[in-house]
Amino acid sequence: MSLVLRPLGDRDLDLAERLHRQAFEPMGERGWARGDFAGLLATPGVSGFVAMEDGEATGFVLARLAADEAELLTLAVDPRWRRRGAGRALLDAVLAWVRAAGVRTLYLEVGADNLAAQHLYRRRGFADAGRRPGYYRRGDAPPADAVVMRFALS
Repeated sequence: MSLVLRPLGDRDLDLAERLHRQAFEPMGERGWARGDFAGLLATPGVSGFVAMEDGEATGFVLARLAADEAELLTLAVDPRWRRRGAGRALLDAVLAWVRAAGVRTLYLEVGADNLAAQHLYRRRGFADAGRRPGYYRRGDAPPADAVVMRFALS
């Protein structure tokens, strides 16, 4: 079957919580809770997409518009479905959404230790724009820096 994207909505709060935990807790990060997603989705300018394959949710993305800029808040793919195109499709959906909204620059933060995600973003045209030392807490491990990346749409 093929990958299908649909809008992320209130019916997906449990799904988002589960996928976020599966994606980020193995790295020592705290997964976001259902209430975190409910609050974000209720915020003007926040939207996202869910990737479905063979009737199963394989990942999701959430982004926020702010004037002529946007921020990719999170992108999570079920570890069992990684490297099959869901992350790329979700990122491309956000890029199309922000482009249609007239956004000039899309920003994101990614763990300096998350090389697979950095590779995905760089392949799509994101460039490093800065660094936040010790930004991501990693449980008992030392904190990881956040790499700030930007994508210029204009």
